[in-house]
Amino acid sequence: MPLIGVRARTIPLLGKEVRRISGLSMMLSYIRFFKLQWVSCQRVGCVGRLGATVWFSTIIIFLFAGLPVSAAEMIIDEYKGGLSPKWEEKSFDGKTEYEVIREGSETCLKATSNASASALYYKIKYDAKEYPVLKWRWKVNGIISKGNALQKKGDDYAARVYVVFPSPAFWRTKTLIYIWANRLPRGKAVPNPYAQNAVMIAVESGPERTGQWVEERRNVLSDYRKHFGQDPPKVGAVAIMTDTDNTGEKAVAWYGPIRVLSDGGE
Repeated sequence: MPLIGVRARTIPLLGKEVRRISGLSMMLSYIRFFKLQWVSCQRVGCVGRLGATVWFSTIIIFLFAGLPVSAAEMIIDEYKGGLSPKWEEKSFDGKTEYEVIREGSETCLKATSNASASALYYKIKYDAKEYPVLKWRWKVNGIISKGNALQKKGDDYAARVYVVFPSPAFWRTKTLIYIWANRLPRGKAVPNPYAQNAVMIAVESGPERTGQWVEERRNVLSDYRKHFGQDPPKVGAVAIMTDTDNTGEKAVAWYGPIRVLSDGGE
C-alpha cells in the first residue's frame, strides 16, 4: 500500500528494530555487588569448586531472569552501513535522490529534489504511549519560495518527517508530518491539503536556520492527542521526504539518524 500524508495515501505495518540500552547501569551495580561478596567469601574460605558453581549460577539466574530490561531507544537507521534495506521508496512524481554521505565526522542521508517527489518510509510498529518521543537532526539548503502549506500547488518542503498511524480502514489512517515550513509560522499546525487526516506541524520555518544542523525533539503522543483529540493507535511507519514537484523548484536536505525514545530516553 502507498503512503498517507504524502499524497493522501497510507503505509502498511512491519516489524521493529530495537536497541536495548536501559537497565545496563543497574546490571553493572549488581555485578559489582556479587563481586564484593565473592571476594569476602574467598577471604574466609567459604567457597570451594561446588560453591563457586552454585554462586555463579545464582548470579546468572538473578541477572537474566530477575532483572527487568527495557528498550529505552529505537533507532530507525544510523546509515553506518549505507542505507538500510528496510527503507522503501514511494515515487509520486519523478524521484528524489537519496544517498548516504559523510559530512565531517557524521554519516547522514542527503536528499536532492529537482521538481520531483518521492519518499522513503520505514515500517516499524510500536506503541507511542511507551515511546512518545521522536528525536532527529536535519539541515536544509533553503526553503521553497513558492511553497504554500494551505494549497496543493504549494505543498512542497525541503524536509519532512512523518509518523504514520495506520488503520485497517485506510481512510482512517492518521499522520503527523513534521515540516521545515516555508511560510507557516513555527509551531503552527494545519491539515495537509491532500489529506485532512494528516496534520502538518511547523517545527522549523523560513530561512533563518538554513545551512545548519538543527536537532528536533517532539512528543508524538502529546501531538497526536492535541491534533486528533484521542489516544493514538500503534505507529506503523516513520517516513521522510524532500519534494518540489508542485512548485518545480529544487531543494537539498540532510537527515541524521531518527530515534524513538521512551520517557526516560535522552
